[in-house]
Amino acid sequence: MTEPAPHILVVDDHRDIRDLIGRYLVKNGLRVTPAESAAAARKALKAAAIDLVVLDVMMPGEDGLSFCRHLRESSEIPVILLTAMAEDTDRIVGLEVGADDYVTKPFNPRELLARIRAVLRRTQAVPKQRDPIEARRLVFDRFALDVGRRELTGEDGVSIPLSTAEYQLLQAFLKRPHLVLTRDQLMDLTSGRSPQVFDRSIDNQVSRLRKKIEADPKNPTLIKTVWGGGYVFTADVVEDAP
Repeated sequence: MTEPAPHILVVDDHRDIRDLIGRYLVKNGLRVTPAESAAAARKALKAAAIDLVVLDVMMPGEDGLSFCRHLRESSEIPVILLTAMAEDTDRIVGLEVGADDYVTKPFNPRELLARIRAVLRRTQAVPKQRDPIEARRLVFDRFALDVGRRELTGEDGVSIPLSTAEYQLLQAFLKRPHLVLTRDQLMDLTSGRSPQVFDRSIDNQVSRLRKKIEADPKNPTLIKTVWGGGYVFTADVVEDAP
């Protein structure tokens, strides 16, 4: 099985620019999620495994520099800024707050693609720091998931075995409680493989996971099906020191 194509989040309030970038990147083998604002980008980051963010500096509401600063404080996802030709200050501040590169408008999509590939090569060559959540437990309902040890225990303290697929699926739900996740999004968050081919495997994994955490798997209350939408994890999740 080949590695999934890098997933790029394109954040720009101008639809024509989002569409132009999106079409060109998809044509060249990348996956793309568009977002018209920082608020939409935050939702996209919760719902998908993003490898790189292309981010416009000048946006209404929360601007690109503020959102870039937030990204750098909360994740290691690389960022390429889109800046106006004359705004040297934006480029300098952008690099200071943690952007990995920048492209000035108007730009050639081919140049942007080259920058994206260069940044991905550079960042993927550096070992990632441990996710801070790895040193914690995620507590929900009658269970606790020790993320560092990949161990699920019930209220009696007995370990409940999870396959790799079940663990990845449960972790995806626990990090996004009360958020409806489509099968495509769950596939992206767990394995990143083509949802057209592996769609039904998500349903099978959900069914197996329900058997381990639901009091009545036939009438689930923790992982509910949203008809036409996907699944939603209904329990509150609390991060706790192990």
